[in-house]
Amino acid sequence: MKKIIIVAPISYSLINFRGDLIQDIKNKGCKVVTVSPTPSEEHSNILKQKKIFNIPINFKRNKMNPLNDFILLIELFKIFKKHSPDVILSYAIKPVIWGGLASKFFKTNFYALITGLGFAFQGTSFKRKLLTNLVVFLYRFALKKSKAVIFQNKDNLNLFVDKGIVPISKTYLVNGSGVDVEKFNVVPFPKSAIHFLCISRLLTEKGLREYAAAAKIVKKKFPSVIFNLVGAEDTSPDAIPLDEVNRWSEYIDYKGSTMDVRSHIKKAHVYVLPSYHEGMPRSTLEAMSMGRAVITTKATGCKETVENGINGFKVRVGSVDELVEKMIWFIEHREQVQLMGIESRRIVVEKFDVHKVNKKMLDIMDLQ
Repeated sequence: MKKIIIVAPISYSLINFRGDLIQDIKNKGCKVVTVSPTPSEEHSNILKQKKIFNIPINFKRNKMNPLNDFILLIELFKIFKKHSPDVILSYAIKPVIWGGLASKFFKTNFYALITGLGFAFQGTSFKRKLLTNLVVFLYRFALKKSKAVIFQNKDNLNLFVDKGIVPISKTYLVNGSGVDVEKFNVVPFPKSAIHFLCISRLLTEKGLREYAAAAKIVKKKFPSVIFNLVGAEDTSPDAIPLDEVNRWSEYIDYKGSTMDVRSHIKKAHVYVLPSYHEGMPRSTLEAMSMGRAVITTKATGCKETVENGINGFKVRVGSVDELVEKMIWFIEHREQVQLMGIESRRIVVEKFDVHKVNKKMLDIMDLQ
């Protein structure tokens, strides 16, 4: 029986984003061990219910501290030594870098899943450039002996190859994390006024300030239109403070975080994600699977989810004016919402069905 260790940046992602993959790996007769920062009591209970064995480890994904990162490396080394995995799969920056470095001491196949570039690769300030250079150096070292590096969009793949982080011969491309098209099945649209929804952690580079600015403008012209925001607070340097989000309350209803977004998508007509960059946004795919039209940006990872004018629209990153224009278009062309939602569902079924994505993941990791 093969043993697989999956190293995650946060515990809930093992439930929401990798739960189906873990089950598909188990169905192949493999034993799965997961490693993540210490889960909350709620997440711990869900992991137990789903029979996902988890080893909690103490690290903060959004903070750089040489001592803490060294301790993380040692902790991962100890876990790998104790469990002797045949395969290690890490995703997100810290799990990939420190998991890759720790795996070098063992005869195991290490696979890295790049789910996006994150804060480290964005911005042009001197500090950001220093951070980017450091992360590039660490990625090169950590991925040198990797069996394969898996990307969720072509732009990220090309960047890693262009920067000499990995050779193209080691790279693979999958369609995001996939979505369970049965769980996220089509539901009828509400008969209320047009309802826009954004699901995102409270981060600047998710485009939430642009979403808020657009909502404020549209609400003045169409007071009955609804704007909702769902998502957790974050510890990133890019985080938007909760008190700022609460100040948007005259035009946006902030719903907090949730483990199951379906009830929120069910109430919406149009899903909006004005993000600056993504790997492949799971929330957008879930909304599309439930038959919702989409407004997103032309950014890497986002642009792959929309066929412009078919299932929604793509706008320039940071453009409040274009967001407003497309929101008003949906309000004034309500009959197109359902037609575009049908196209969203078609695209997801054809390209982003989780079982198709997981089959390719299992093929890459030689677990078939």
